[in-house]
Amino acid sequence: MTGTNFRRRIARTPLAPVAAFPKRLATVARHDARVLGVSARWLFTSREHHNYTYDLTPLSRQHLAWFVSVTCDLPVTQVRSYLTEIETDDDLRRHIEQTTAKAARRGLADRQVRYARRIGWYAIVRATRPAHIVETGVDKGLGTCVLAAALLRNAAEGHPGRVTSLDINPEAGYLAQAPPWSDVVDLVIGDSIASIDALDRPVDLFLHDSDHSVAHERREFEAVEPKLAPGARLLTDNVTTTNVLAEHAERTGRRFLAYRESPDRHWFRGDGIGLAW
Repeated sequence: MTGTNFRRRIARTPLAPVAAFPKRLATVARHDARVLGVSARWLFTSREHHNYTYDLTPLSRQHLAWFVSVTCDLPVTQVRSYLTEIETDDDLRRHIEQTTAKAARRGLADRQVRYARRIGWYAIVRATRPAHIVETGVDKGLGTCVLAAALLRNAAEGHPGRVTSLDINPEAGYLAQAPPWSDVVDLVIGDSIASIDALDRPVDLFLHDSDHSVAHERREFEAVEPKLAPGARLLTDNVTTTNVLAEHAERTGRRFLAYRESPDRHWFRGDGIGLAW
């Protein structure tokens, strides 16, 4: 009897779980060893304690390009050019590196610039050319800089726009306080709901990235709904945790699609982009 036939016979007996245990154990051990190795390296090389930054795997980047292509009705080749555009923006990269090195909170921030899913934000802004973006949740201002960079490119092509960035922390947004990026950024410190209620111009693109509780996310989308311009797009950074935007899209007659990123060589499982349009 060959080894293959013997294994097939064992697989049909009560001994199958016992016989398969060594192989299952080896598979789990290899997986856990990789995770532990990546985690240990991160602990000793990174300074971040939240809002982690990382690159995307090449496959995840390709899927992101198709996500933007479908949701923005744009050829995927054009989307890929936008992703490359932000990834090769040396002026922005240099600014972030230098500003991080001098920041008061530099002990909790990595100098290496890694945008992850934010390159998708950039491509969406380049594709849709919004006149007014509102983002809630700023932290250091990395995402704000990415949005501002896209707006500056749009303006150079004859489509100016601004981003209103809302955060409750008075120390937020230090990366986005230098020209030319700050030239298109209005940083507002205060409660996001109250700030949304006070908006005095239509919103073309809204991005939720603040308090990620279900209740608060829902309140933000409800608050911004009457402020939206025709054809506005809604984004959430919370799509891997809640179904809030999908439910809001269904109630308001919109389409919805979600993308989940895959970090490259990082222990964190990643976040994503939810988009309603």
